Amino acid sequence: MGKSFPLVPKKVAPVRTKFRRIATPVPVPESLPLLEKLRLYEPRSMSGQPPVIWDHASGVNVFDPYGNMWLDFSSGVLVTNAGHGHPLIVARLRELIEKPLLHHYCFPAEPRATLVEKLATFSPDPLKKIFLLTTGAETVECALKLCRTWGKPRGKTVFVSFEGAFHGRTLGAQMVGGMPALKEWIPHLDPEIVQVPFPGDPRCQDRSFAVFEKTLQEKGIAPEKVCGVLSETYQGATAAFLPSEYAWDLRTWCDHYQALLVFDEVQAGFGRTGKFFGFEHYGILPDLFCLGKGISSSLPLAAVIGRPEVMDLYEPGTMTSTHSGSPLCCAAALGSIEAIEKENLVQHAAEMGRVFEKRLGLLLERFPDRLLLCGRGLVWGLMFVKAGSLEPDGDAAFEVVTRCMEKGLLFFAPVGPGAATIKISPPLSIPEEAVHEGCDVLTETVAEVCQ
Repeated sequence: MGKSFPLVPKKVAPVRTKFRRIATPVPVPESLPLLEKLRLYEPRSMSGQPPVIWDHASGVNVFDPYGNMWLDFSSGVLVTNAGHGHPLIVARLRELIEKPLLHHYCFPAEPRATLVEKLATFSPDPLKKIFLLTTGAETVECALKLCRTWGKPRGKTVFVSFEGAFHGRTLGAQMVGGMPALKEWIPHLDPEIVQVPFPGDPRCQDRSFAVFEKTLQEKGIAPEKVCGVLSETYQGATAAFLPSEYAWDLRTWCDHYQALLVFDEVQAGFGRTGKFFGFEHYGILPDLFCLGKGISSSLPLAAVIGRPEVMDLYEPGTMTSTHSGSPLCCAAALGSIEAIEKENLVQHAAEMGRVFEKRLGLLLERFPDRLLLCGRGLVWGLMFVKAGSLEPDGDAAFEVVTRCMEKGLLFFAPVGPGAATIKISPPLSIPEEAVHEGCDVLTETVAEVCQ
């Protein structure tokens, strides 16, 4: 599935607009030694992104050292919600660097205390306990651990997640993930971690909650044995959301059988979907939810937020992390949240989402036999299929990403089934003018590849 982008420079037409500037071929000939060095010393798995040398970034733009500028529709894989290099984030980081305070383990410190208090103000009652970690995968591992720990004295050991889900690359995160190809390295899968069909994908034929119950029955799972159910707020592989009625039924089912409901908000949190937390679209509350990526718009930080009776299961010193609440990461998160609040970026994401919905809808109308579309706010999944079928067309998606890169529009590599989905996820600060310019480039490029 994975592909490496070619390192042979290709001559392309120069581009110079407000948001894009391409003066030299991509990759730039002068950049080849650096790219070759990375391919020599890093594992092959690290060579899967477009060969753009990131030198600096600001707002919605990424710059290389050679005079090229891209309009960024990646947010560095949905991280830079407040925009690249936001001044409020930089200022907060400078304060701590100049102290200096660069690390504190789990000893008490003001940045961590301020951040957990701030996160608690956004989280609805009774979800007021916050555990800070480093990556999204860590938060999923923690949520799995808490569900199993909560369920053990109650005779509940089964953990349910969804087909097609991606929750990270660690052992537990990949076992609860819903992509079989990512589990081939695991010799002994936990038989009490099971997946059920995800109802949000446009290819799904039956979106009723009855499928959830029927699948558990077919797998021989008694509902009373389930300790937790985990779902991405939207599936990262496609940007497909749960149907709202299904989400309500799932919450009701978990309440009835006393199972914990967990939402993976790693890609959805901090305004990405047009709500501060993505689960707000459903009008229900989870028992636990996982955060990462956009929490700081920059440095590695993540969090699990949940009900006190679940979060407090472990004794002092038994659920910790070496870099839990790193002072610099906390400072970056406080700066990012301040920027999101001051600039009203959650509402702006909702408004720009409606612009994307219209523009991408027109693209879908133009190529109905080649494209599927999911999304909301400032996350969209444009899925390429082979004409007259629902079979993923990864080659077409890869070619579109490559050509867009050459024109100054930057995506990360295609994801999802068949690596055929282009994720559209610019910083939340993107101006409407840039939305239209990016959609113009995308429309032109899809037409070149699909006609």
